[in-house]
Amino acid sequence: MASGNPALTQKTFVNAPAATGARMTINGTVHKTAVLLLLTVVTAFFTWRSALSMLYTSSTYDPMAVFGPWVLGSAIVAFMVALVVIFKKTWAPYLAPVYAILEGVVIGFVSMTMEIQFPGIALQAAGLTFGTLAGMLMAYRSGLIRATENFKLGVVAATGGIVVVYLADLVMRMFGMPIGFIHDNGWLGIGFSLLVVGIAALNLVLDFDFIETGVERGAPAYMEWYGAFGLLVTLIWLYLEILRLLSKVRSR
Repeated sequence: MASGNPALTQKTFVNAPAATGARMTINGTVHKTAVLLLLTVVTAFFTWRSALSMLYTSSTYDPMAVFGPWVLGSAIVAFMVALVVIFKKTWAPYLAPVYAILEGVVIGFVSMTMEIQFPGIALQAAGLTFGTLAGMLMAYRSGLIRATENFKLGVVAATGGIVVVYLADLVMRMFGMPIGFIHDNGWLGIGFSLLVVGIAALNLVLDFDFIETGVERGAPAYMEWYGAFGLLVTLIWLYLEILRLLSKVRSR
């Protein structure tokens, strides 16, 4: 099996050591996911309030100048933590919460800056994210969407294509020539964001499938944290892409 989520690759559960004690369960993974989401939301709320309070108390306050290095540092460290978790799955119970907290800093600041420009956008994005999560879970559990091999290959290929486009844009921006349609609020830009949101949502199906596969194979209990971590990665991606999409629509 393969997943567009780098945290849940083909050998995620195959290479996991055989469980000799407690085993991975669906309920356990759900609880771990809830803990990680709570850590992310609380940290995001604290970052948001801190940045906003300083903005209101000083007319010369520049949020990016004060919080920018912290946000960038959190994003870089979060990426490094994610890599460690992916290659050292037994550390997931300890590092997954760290990843959630670091990403909370990033999400909180990004959401705050977007909220200043477009009031109400953060709540809309959060509602659509959890609504999409619930909808995709219902579709998966009901059998409406099945994680067949062709489905997985299609989602993985599409996700890989998006990654390549984003990396190309990052390189081009270094030379002052970003790929316009990624950031543009025209119909092409909105269409691209809709496509990315759709692919991110489909990755949730692959995440559900991998978690269910881990339970069926009797993976060790620490894989609950790893499965929750993988799901959180997709949810954060989905939220940020919905936020980007809504900002494009509302800026027209």
